[in-house]
Amino acid sequence: MPVSPRLLTAVLTAAVTLSNLPAIASPQLIAIGKIPGSAVDNSGFTGTMTAADGTGTAPQNLLGSFGSSITYFGENRYIAVNDRGFGNGTTHYLDRFQTFDLDIDITAKTITPKLIATTFLTKDGKNFTGDWGDFSHDTGAGSLNTSLRFDPEGARVTTDGSLYISDEYGPYIYRFNLTGKFLNSYHVPAKFGVTVMGDENTEIQSPANNMGRVANKGMEGLALTPDGKTLVSIMQSPLIQDHAITADFKKAGINNRILTVDIATGKTHEYVYQMDDKKYGVSEVLAVDNHRFLVDERDGKSGLESSCKKIYLIDIDGATDVSDIGTTPGNGLPTATLPDSIQPVIKTLFLDLLDPQYGLSTADFPEKIEGLTFGPDLADGRRQLIITSDNDLIAANPTWILDFAVEAP
Repeated sequence: MPVSPRLLTAVLTAAVTLSNLPAIASPQLIAIGKIPGSAVDNSGFTGTMTAADGTGTAPQNLLGSFGSSITYFGENRYIAVNDRGFGNGTTHYLDRFQTFDLDIDITAKTITPKLIATTFLTKDGKNFTGDWGDFSHDTGAGSLNTSLRFDPEGARVTTDGSLYISDEYGPYIYRFNLTGKFLNSYHVPAKFGVTVMGDENTEIQSPANNMGRVANKGMEGLALTPDGKTLVSIMQSPLIQDHAITADFKKAGINNRILTVDIATGKTHEYVYQMDDKKYGVSEVLAVDNHRFLVDERDGKSGLESSCKKIYLIDIDGATDVSDIGTTPGNGLPTATLPDSIQPVIKTLFLDLLDPQYGLSTADFPEKIEGLTFGPDLADGRRQLIITSDNDLIAANPTWILDFAVEAP
């Protein structure tokens, strides 16, 4: 693997219990821990970055925000991709990913993450950046992005070294190698893009943006089917033409979209995922097999105010392809109840992180549960489901890592 041998070790101690095999409906929490928000990465940067949105300054080498996405790479190695960085897209944060080894000592009942490398994402020798304004070379809504403006949100890696990452800004789907070099893009239908690009307020308030993703609620999750043939992405919220927001920019719709992309042909399909509440959003999708997926649905609250941090098992088999719906502003999906002609994906509750049995509903429980990946199987045949939080590069907020033992769905 083309990763640096330089090490920065963050130590995480967590209880691990491998007994009492649970039923499929009751995953078992076997590890929990936190990486300090003040930890630094291997970028070698010094100095600080200042956010134009007034949220202050932060060290340029801050490790956080990698919990936005995590993907397993074999043995005990994981890749975690930072999102757009500090300051809500108002800093020139250089996009990057972190390579970790997660060493599990069952006897000591500990997990020790070791940071192996920090790798920058580049194209034609230039760094991708989380700066919302860096889109001067963008070729327009729905096209393959040629700008350097990039908000990584979902990531999946293959054993041959392809790293697929979804971009919330575009939205787009990119492929990189493990040196961080851009390789190619995958087509996302034009209906997902907006006409006027800018900061969040500009995009939301532009009358021209009557279609496409809501600002800062774009392509949030990405899965890769086990056969390696299909990318599966999910939006954080419904599209504008699917009644995502009201005229005064309040959340409204619950009918979210899943997009599948055939890697070989580029052919796409779209399916409806119905959220439990218009106040919620979707943060991740993870393949179980070629037609079933885990979906992370959550509210925007932290600590004891949170009411929804749920993982659903969904099945796209039998769901209606809605690719022909929403191609113009007037023919999108309804706000809530679907017509009989549209079958959404089937969803079943798989894991409720706020269930009292796990003891996670505490005053410091994070708002943004965003990363999902399966790790190596345990000795008793159960799978490890690794879940991470995104701390938005806020030094006071640790990144949480949760490890659940689950029966194979």
